[in-house]
Amino acid sequence: MCGICGIFNLDLSPIDKNILNQMTKIVAHRGPDDEGYLLVDTQIKNTYHCHHNDTIQSIQAKTHNLFNNFSANLGFGFRRLSILDLSEKGHQPMCNDDGQLWIVFNGEVYNYIELRSELQHLGYHFNTNTDTEVILKSYEQWGENCLNMFNGMWAFAIWDNKNQKLFCARDRFGIKPFYYYFDGKQFIFASEIKQLLLNDIDKSINERNIYRSIKLNSFLIYGPDTYFTKIQILPHSHYLLLENGNFYISRYYDLNPEMFERCSLSFAEAVEQYRFLLTDSVKLRMRSDVEVGSSLSGGLDSSALVRIATNISKTKFKTFSSYYTNSDRFDERIWVNILANTTNIITHFISPSPEDALQNLKRQTFIHDYPILGSSLISQYFVMQLAHANNVTVLINGQGSDEMSAGYNHAFYRYYADLMRNIDIKSLFNELPSYLRHNRKGSVLNKLAKTLLAYLFNESTLYRNELRYTYINPFSNPYNDNDFVKFIIDQNTSKLSNFLYNLMMSTSIQTLLHFEDRNSMAFSIESRVPFLDYRLVEFTFSLPSKFKIHKHHSKYIHREALRGIVPEEILNRKDKVNFATPGESVWLGNEIRNYVNELFISPDFINRDIYNHKRIQNSFKKYLNGDTRQGRLIWKIVALENWFQVFVDSKLPNYTDL
Repeated sequence: MCGICGIFNLDLSPIDKNILNQMTKIVAHRGPDDEGYLLVDTQIKNTYHCHHNDTIQSIQAKTHNLFNNFSANLGFGFRRLSILDLSEKGHQPMCNDDGQLWIVFNGEVYNYIELRSELQHLGYHFNTNTDTEVILKSYEQWGENCLNMFNGMWAFAIWDNKNQKLFCARDRFGIKPFYYYFDGKQFIFASEIKQLLLNDIDKSINERNIYRSIKLNSFLIYGPDTYFTKIQILPHSHYLLLENGNFYISRYYDLNPEMFERCSLSFAEAVEQYRFLLTDSVKLRMRSDVEVGSSLSGGLDSSALVRIATNISKTKFKTFSSYYTNSDRFDERIWVNILANTTNIITHFISPSPEDALQNLKRQTFIHDYPILGSSLISQYFVMQLAHANNVTVLINGQGSDEMSAGYNHAFYRYYADLMRNIDIKSLFNELPSYLRHNRKGSVLNKLAKTLLAYLFNESTLYRNELRYTYINPFSNPYNDNDFVKFIIDQNTSKLSNFLYNLMMSTSIQTLLHFEDRNSMAFSIESRVPFLDYRLVEFTFSLPSKFKIHKHHSKYIHREALRGIVPEEILNRKDKVNFATPGESVWLGNEIRNYVNELFISPDFINRDIYNHKRIQNSFKKYLNGDTRQGRLIWKIVALENWFQVFVDSKLPNYTDL
């Protein structure tokens, strides 16, 4: 929805308004429709609502110029992408009725209509039709506990001028980003890391975190760490308080392991409840004053969301897909067309070329603040560009389904390990042979070995061993992997539930949501993820493992709930890979081979002390000799080197320069 930022000098020194303006301007892509500022002198409690060049004219007439001669030690900056209440009433920073609470907010609270009604019954009056005002008045009524009332995605900061308190919060699953820098004297927050880098702060590189994330992609966004040692992420399901010089971070939400697999519904009843919750989630996320569409990959999840959304949409629904002609596994058009032939949608397609990918690699790296660690992100990026070109501002997307309903291959190993641990021999011999016979990923021996490992080791040890033994170390420093999995939680639950919990709360989904946010916001698009409605997530975690894995089928209840909604051909697909892109398997050895060769012999790359150059060159030679398994590593090193060039080697560029 928007881009936010703020600077709070606790020592009462004046903030640099030029820097605040630059921090806001550099994320104009997140909010092209409006601009706003708040300045506060906390010593005398004066607040100044301010504007700058991109603020809409009707607001400029009512506010102060940002660069008027005001002294302020706290400032908020805001860029707006208008989604709800498109009038000037949706302008931020927004204050409450007495002017003592001010908010900058990025995201959507989908149940704002119901909360607004509840607050009206409690005596509150509303001046807008926005969810922003609902957040403010929910905070007035319930304080920090308001977070548990919201169904949606959010990252916001509220300044309580009366009590001199800064309250910042992030949604349950980390759909919207919130970064900060705090050195005890100055607190700076932002939607994107590049905003923080505009300040005169410690910009030292966190090599250990780079090492961890390159070795294992799902650790790109992991815990509070970033690629910069002193820049932190506010963890999802947490809030932050700055009050009387004290700094607190507290957790307000978690999935409760005591409720895992405790649901007593029959399978048929659970299917109905799952279908109801998913449909209701999509209905909530269709609330918008601008057009809503969807990305469509041809897989089960996105197809289901499109079918449900078309039953709700009052206009013909637009979808956006990528394809490649290198081979059938990269061409999703056949599956998209199967859905289109039975659904009232308008399909749009784009086929990015390797030249398109290279031309935009630095720009996309700048947008993400991180390396583009997989070529599938290029497909997602261009799909968002296609939606923007067709004037669609909100997209419904399918992140989260695999994490909660066991969509990954490793879920099978945990499930069979549970059957072994429970000495459920009958179920084991009923289920395992079907998986060994029908699942094409890996040999029978490989599958059995991984099942045995899942049986023998806890979850954190499995991750530690994967980091240590599975992937080539392309770096010169032999970091100790032991402390790299400190946020992997070993719970007293089934191994499958423990695995899914970590995917949802620690590893996979955090990285995927980062990609989703940055690729969509690069083109001023709000991406909404119905599978991450907390009601649906909690319900799915409450279901028995046998409702999620059945013989060789993953996401069993998910598939059965969508039977009759999604065409049978798509329902029974086994070959789906999200945004399948030929970067690692084809382009590296063909269209962009020369680029990679030149990069690897460039002085900047050779002089980069972090790399084990001999090991990287050997991997590239193996790749060119036909070992395409090396493609993932080579792609990641190319991506990392581009990150160094954008964020370390030169002055932070302008978005429009890339």
